[in-house]
Amino acid sequence: MECFRIDESGYTGFDLLNAAQRFQGAAAIAIEDDDARCLIREHFPSLQAAELKYSALARRPANHPRLLALQRDLLTHYKCVTYVCDKRYLLLLMYLDYAVEPFYYERGHDFYADGQNYALASLLHTAGPTLFGKSAFERLLASFQRAVKEKSPQALGALVQAARSTNWQALPEALGPLAQFAAPECLQAIATPGVSTDAAWVVLQSLISRMEVMADSAYRVEHDQSKNLRTYHDLLQRYIDHDEEITFRQTEIANLTFPLKLQSVILVDSKSSPAVQLADVMIGAVVEAMNTLTGQRSRGLDALEVISLYSHEQLIHMLPSTDFDQQKRFRQGTQASEVIDYFASHFYK
Repeated sequence: MECFRIDESGYTGFDLLNAAQRFQGAAAIAIEDDDARCLIREHFPSLQAAELKYSALARRPANHPRLLALQRDLLTHYKCVTYVCDKRYLLLLMYLDYAVEPFYYERGHDFYADGQNYALASLLHTAGPTLFGKSAFERLLASFQRAVKEKSPQALGALVQAARSTNWQALPEALGPLAQFAAPECLQAIATPGVSTDAAWVVLQSLISRMEVMADSAYRVEHDQSKNLRTYHDLLQRYIDHDEEITFRQTEIANLTFPLKLQSVILVDSKSSPAVQLADVMIGAVVEAMNTLTGQRSRGLDALEVISLYSHEQLIHMLPSTDFDQQKRFRQGTQASEVIDYFASHFYK
């Protein structure tokens, strides 16, 4: 049975405002350990460490050409997919999901039509600090994140006050439901058990949608037994166990169909899995490239060269974009509302 190996980077649980780790992602690669071991030996014949780790290798400029060549081999000869998201942008999307959309739903409006929520989140990401006041906007996002985690009346009240402390009248369509109305349907959505700002399920959905396309038939997943990836493990098992027949259109290039071709998920020690180590190299390089391109880092591999190695279908990203016409085309006819409702009722109780 075909096996995809997975590793992640940038996981910070519910905290999507962690300034030191702006991006989160994961990579999946279908390669056997024997082939992975040969590739590591070919590109790093003098490696003394017990485990191939991107973060350690990338510190030395002499390793950069080897890391680029290794990734080029993987992307050329093996089934690969890498997903990366801007966690602040994702938090804004979640804010719209829970603190805004229920208000419009109660009034008969489809807030998700043609991906307009993505366009609004991009606008907030770009112009929010200017529109609403930088400090006040930061407090709003922190208060939202805390309210989703704690779900207490005190935290929900603090969120409403944070919204009212912003210059919300500059864009009442976005902040008005809480600031003007303290909309009970929004507060109830935020307080719903299972609702979380943890991005693991978003990352997994994206990886699975591509693995399901790349896999010719039934396949399995192996990933490291680290604490972070145990969250991914539990979610993957829930997806595997779900046997209802249903298909969702997510974007113009991605659908998700249950039951999955994915049959099993296994925890392994990355030190004994060269294939998982290669997944670490893939996601480590992309996350570092995104940090470089956004001015968060100044050292490491050439970011543009790393991104240029990928074909269109090998790299999935959730990043803000103010090309609103392109966003509309990409997400036209998608089933965002149905997907959110379905996953909330079947996987996140």
